[in-house]
Amino acid sequence: MSRKVAGVAVGAAAVAIAAAGWPVGASAGGQWKLVARERFDRPLRVDGAPWRLDPQGPRSPWHVDAFDDDGEAWRRLSGPLFERQMKTLNVFRKRVAFGERGWLTAEVAAVDKDRDGRPDSRPGLSAVSLPGGRTAGRISEPSWDAGVLIRPTRPLPRYYRVEMTLRGIQFGGKRNGTFDYDGRHNGYTMEPCKTRYPWTFQGALPGRSRCQYPDVTRENGFYYLTILDYATPAPHGNPGIHFRRKVIMDGYYSDDARWKNAATCNPKTRKMYRTFEGTFNGVNALFPRGDLFRETANNNISNEYYAKTACGEASMDRRYGPGGRFEGHLTSAELRPELLPKAAYRFAIERDRTGYTLEMSGPFLHTGQTTLRVHHDFVENGRPIWHYNQTPGEYDGRFDRRLVHKGPAGTYTTEHSWPKGSAYPDSFIIGDPHLNYYEGEAFVDDIRLYVPRDQG
Repeated sequence: MSRKVAGVAVGAAAVAIAAAGWPVGASAGGQWKLVARERFDRPLRVDGAPWRLDPQGPRSPWHVDAFDDDGEAWRRLSGPLFERQMKTLNVFRKRVAFGERGWLTAEVAAVDKDRDGRPDSRPGLSAVSLPGGRTAGRISEPSWDAGVLIRPTRPLPRYYRVEMTLRGIQFGGKRNGTFDYDGRHNGYTMEPCKTRYPWTFQGALPGRSRCQYPDVTRENGFYYLTILDYATPAPHGNPGIHFRRKVIMDGYYSDDARWKNAATCNPKTRKMYRTFEGTFNGVNALFPRGDLFRETANNNISNEYYAKTACGEASMDRRYGPGGRFEGHLTSAELRPELLPKAAYRFAIERDRTGYTLEMSGPFLHTGQTTLRVHHDFVENGRPIWHYNQTPGEYDGRFDRRLVHKGPAGTYTTEHSWPKGSAYPDSFIIGDPHLNYYEGEAFVDDIRLYVPRDQG
């Protein structure tokens, strides 16, 4: 079992809260043994590595499944229109191992919209010195049509603790009460035609050109630490990842009217407030459900979310909070980016014999220095974490179902969403996995991997 710092019962949720410092007995020994670490104290060769044109299709080194950038699902949903739209761009990529014995890999991708043989921007990952002399990894994404991820080179072990430290974040959210600062809006530079083309949850949009697709600048974000269900995550069009997440700790900084009734937790008072009354610098700690899907999001190409916070827990398919006041995302806490890099935030995920624990530590808004931990069993009250099983023996097939996805030109059917005999490795991501969303930079530090001390 994962060690709790201080158990506080909040409704049906058991949330661990510590008033100060990093988690006691977690990264500092206790039941865990450190097996890999990256401090970014040596130069990286990512930015100097050559770009490779992604050939797309099943033979691509970055191929995943039918929901790939050019996948069969989108072709079925969209007909010939999607193929024509894909031919208007290329995707260039880098895959570079780094760290001791190459235990980490940088995945960098950028779109070439004019097909001139060069990516349209220069995203990257580099080792830099911060004020005070501390080193960190700089994730740089100067344009929304690109993505940068850090992932493990090999899948994670059966039981583990992985953690990273955040030293700086500029991926949107408010500063001094406004989304407009430093010549940007919500972290995006102000050029026109920043859209989600050509990937939407419904498929290609008939009768719309690139600049007529929905604008993305009201939605920015960053994945602090998230576990996916396949071995080689890399940036792709944004819908696909919504079908591949096991557990999530991310920031989603959006003032879109869809979220006007969403809530954020104040961990100090254990009361919820409207996200729109906050700073839009939140952390979402979410468990994707393996038994429930979001009908409005790509006709089932996205799991429903379950949240556990110091203010209580909620399934996002129904209203929650006092009197059912809130709906949509329930955010766990808010960061204070202005305190970085002097201060820091640490994010950690543990997988033990019972399930997953999500942990965040740092000087959160309202609380000061605090550690928050929430745990969800693999199957809890009949509610499973999506694709939790790393081996066939951990799962008996009970949550398998047929999913039908509808688009403007046709349908695509996932005959078996989670069959008996399946297995899904754990792989973490840090950064931005979207090729048609998010823009900014972040500074990450001290990525660590632990295994149980009793493993030898």
